[in-house]
Amino acid sequence: MSRAIERYGIYLADLDPTRGREIAKTRPVVVVSLDAMNRHLDTVVVCPLTTRRHPRWRSRIQCACAGRRAEVAVDQIRTVSKERLGRRVDRLAPSLAAQLRQLITEMYGE
Repeated sequence: MSRAIERYGIYLADLDPTRGREIAKTRPVVVVSLDAMNRHLDTVVVCPLTTRRHPRWRSRIQCACAGRRAEVAVDQIRTVSKERLGRRVDRLAPSLAAQLRQLITEMYGE
């Protein structure tokens, strides 16, 4: 039985190997896929977090993860295997989760 992966949970993820300008290495990611999908699929949709901050980039959301300043890289959204996920290190605050949903809709919606 696999462990539960929660929407807006922040997990360590091994994102290697990568190609081109994809964000690499083991780093925190926030899960954005719906819990129903997370229960039934072997993959999850995530946005990586980075400590290299770009406050003026519209595709990034400033946040904190495990007490460190970071940003969610919505422009680097991707689907990964659950096998890439390690332990949960934090959870996105509800206000930031709402901001993340809005930004995803603006960037990838109609």
